[in-house]
Amino acid sequence: MSQSQGKITEDVSQIYEEVSDWHVNAGEQRIVAKRMKGRFRLRKWIGMSVWLILFLGPYLRWNGQQAILFDIPNRQFNFFDLTVFPQDIWMLSLTLLFFAILLAAVTSVAGRVFCGYFCFQTVWTDIYTFIETRIEGDSPQKAKKFKEAPLTINKLSRVVFKHSLWLLIALLTGLSFAAWFTDAYQLWHDYFTLKAPVPAWIALAVFGVFTYIFAGFMREQVCFWLCPYARLQGVMYDQDTVLPAYDAERGEPRGKLKKGQMDDAKGSCIDCKVCVAVCPTGIDIRKGQQEGCITCGLCIDACDSIMDKTNQDRGLIRYASYKELQHDRNVIPMYRRPRVIIYGMILLASLAGVIYGFATLSPTEFQVLHERQPLFVRLSDGSIQNKYTIKLLNKTQNPINVRFEVNGLEGASLHGMNDEVVVEPGKVVPVTALVRVPEANLNGGLSPIEFKADVLNNEAISSTYQSMFMAPK
Repeated sequence: MSQSQGKITEDVSQIYEEVSDWHVNAGEQRIVAKRMKGRFRLRKWIGMSVWLILFLGPYLRWNGQQAILFDIPNRQFNFFDLTVFPQDIWMLSLTLLFFAILLAAVTSVAGRVFCGYFCFQTVWTDIYTFIETRIEGDSPQKAKKFKEAPLTINKLSRVVFKHSLWLLIALLTGLSFAAWFTDAYQLWHDYFTLKAPVPAWIALAVFGVFTYIFAGFMREQVCFWLCPYARLQGVMYDQDTVLPAYDAERGEPRGKLKKGQMDDAKGSCIDCKVCVAVCPTGIDIRKGQQEGCITCGLCIDACDSIMDKTNQDRGLIRYASYKELQHDRNVIPMYRRPRVIIYGMILLASLAGVIYGFATLSPTEFQVLHERQPLFVRLSDGSIQNKYTIKLLNKTQNPINVRFEVNGLEGASLHGMNDEVVVEPGKVVPVTALVRVPEANLNGGLSPIEFKADVLNNEAISSTYQSMFMAPK
């Protein structure tokens, strides 16, 4: 081994020994992350915009009603023309399973992408700190100078303005959350007229207070100490997981770079600490993967900008797996990793179930229950009578007029019910039906019979139900 290679190996070993020097900020230091443009910052803004779309959801109208509504009192979920009732809960369960497995799959492949780009806490903290840096200073030095400055009218007005914006966002967050469960426009009216129900005030208070405290003051401390998922994600990594990583072999030994001079004895890292300055949790990525890393990639943007300025190749900090950094020949392609294959199969099965469920979702739920006591009755004219309870759930947004019929059994007739039944939206109408069949038309024992719910004002949603008619053997 040459002297230069031995020097690099020694420096790399020293870097990995620095892992013991990891420092977890327990709140004693206020993180003021520097903001820089870059491709990962752009992706972060795109990911954050998903929440904006979600919070605008309750304000969409469809056919004169709220397009998306979790109607808990009426036990139904309205999504445009679809209405999901508790009877269809299995579809929602599959949907939740799909997103849960998707979260685990993405974490095993590329780390805490959810934390870096989509997490509620991360997104709102980024918005709050964006406001703060625009008002008080966009660097730790400027923020410290502002904090230590004497109290003046200018400083007081800035602080009041900042907290006013924070509180406004917190209140809008709580209000928009509550709007998912009731008519959004009516909710605004109820709040301003102080006529909102108690649950709406509780939702506004809880989300408003916690958003203001968590995003404005606790920030990364929520990820460190309160969020269980932040701790669980670490055990989902393996040596093939790609994460933002510092290439110590290329970067060491680090050292300051004099203007217009390049030192071949030094690595690519010029120890500018810009990667630390942009980190929203304040970690030094050069000390290895750490608990505070949310894999947002902002340190990559920072390092690439320095590499461009120093005329060096990008990638000193990049998304890379442990095996890649160690030049391991056993690097497994993503599509061949057993964990990815298993996650993919579960995702496909869940997605197929969800698509099938929504594609076959019926606008009505038709059920016929046979009375067990007694199983049958012999009438004075010799005919056999069975008693049934017919239930029809109307999942549409309009009343339907229904007429029930029986088919499949010669001579069968319905008694004890009206010719036409009106079923209101979201309601179940139980109807007691008596079916009579002349004994001459029966072979004894069980005979198949079909009930039909004929929707008079919408024939396309008529339903049938297969049941049994019981007679003496």
